Amino acid sequence: MKSNKQFLIAAFGHTRHSHPSPLPLRKVVTSGTLSVAAILATACGSGGSGSMQSDAAAANAALVAQGQQIFRFDTFGDETKWTDTLRMHEVIAAAVDPTTALSVGLKVDAEALPPAVVQGIQNGTVDLKSPATTIALLKLNAVIGLQGTVETIAGTDTLTHVGITCALCHSTVDNSFAPGIGKRLDGWPNRDLNPGAIIALSPALDAATKAVFNSWGKGKYDPRFNLDGINGPQVIPPAYGLAGIHSITSTGDGSDIAYWNRYVGVTQMGGHGSFSEPRTGVNVTNGTDDLITSKLPALQAYQLSLNAPPPPAGSFDPAAAARGQAVFNGAGTCSTCHSGSELTDANSRLHPASDVVSEPEPNGTPSYASRSATRQYRTAPLHGLWQHAPYFHNGTAPTLDAVVQMYNTKKSLGLSNADMADLVEYLKSL
Repeated sequence: MKSNKQFLIAAFGHTRHSHPSPLPLRKVVTSGTLSVAAILATACGSGGSGSMQSDAAAANAALVAQGQQIFRFDTFGDETKWTDTLRMHEVIAAAVDPTTALSVGLKVDAEALPPAVVQGIQNGTVDLKSPATTIALLKLNAVIGLQGTVETIAGTDTLTHVGITCALCHSTVDNSFAPGIGKRLDGWPNRDLNPGAIIALSPALDAATKAVFNSWGKGKYDPRFNLDGINGPQVIPPAYGLAGIHSITSTGDGSDIAYWNRYVGVTQMGGHGSFSEPRTGVNVTNGTDDLITSKLPALQAYQLSLNAPPPPAGSFDPAAAARGQAVFNGAGTCSTCHSGSELTDANSRLHPASDVVSEPEPNGTPSYASRSATRQYRTAPLHGLWQHAPYFHNGTAPTLDAVVQMYNTKKSLGLSNADMADLVEYLKSL
């Protein structure tokens, strides 16, 4: 029988044929970026209108496919932050085995695993308590949202650089292989992820900063803490169901996804590029190159292609949901703001903090809106609502029942228990 080390070398050295490796970063930047002008040129260069439409659709499909690669595998050069500054490659190599990684919400793409590794996990010959196995998984691009550079040094696979991608927070898996291991579900917020606890492992941080990060908990992240020093974590939002919605974030700061992609890519991930927002005084530039701007059209195209997931069969009572829809449009007054096909008025207006029931913020933290560019909130779209508990921007409602109870109390709606139960079933059906 092979030793565990021999098995790992054989298994993780396997070349995947059915699942191609992600495009190299330089190839994505230089050969894969399709601008809107290029799409139009492709479309207009053909003969009839049918051919033009076909060419445009093909060009858009190519843009979406490139965006998927960027979403899943592109770090925008943020290894500068996660490796050079935070030294997370050292932490992973020393202490992050797969069991630990799964416990803090990291996910593994089962489709990236060679058959020998699948068998090894199943029969226990792959050591899930060894950081060397995590490094081997990174070498396979199997840890969702993490990109590692693995080099053979003195005969040993060594993690020399690590960076993060959009998928770290905005993808999960279907758990079809095991808890935390399965097929990718892009756009689904990873509410199991504990980003604060992960960041707090960095040896470059002082105790006070680590305490803040450790206070966030699973599924939460504060995308402004490093800029304003206020500790007010928000739930990680879904990145699906955004087509046709202009105000993408909970405070409606930008009119398209590209705004937030640039904000997160530069100010949070540490990618190379620039972000400036005069309304908040944020002006950040990382590096001397720009590894973000050229990728924003493709990244946005992919995110806009991600539909909200339908509710699982049997997950709600259809008769009660029908009654709940009447409450939604009537006594519950929900449709006053959750209007139109996307169930939001975010394209036409934003709301002052006094309109929302999720404030005041926990622990006396200042209003999240007050830390934003608009100082207001958008009405959240509701499709796929069943999937991403807890609710509200700050996660103060753990269930849909709690959401309805909070509205009924704070808005003095006077709904009966039966009305509220029916309304919950309707929300579960969206």
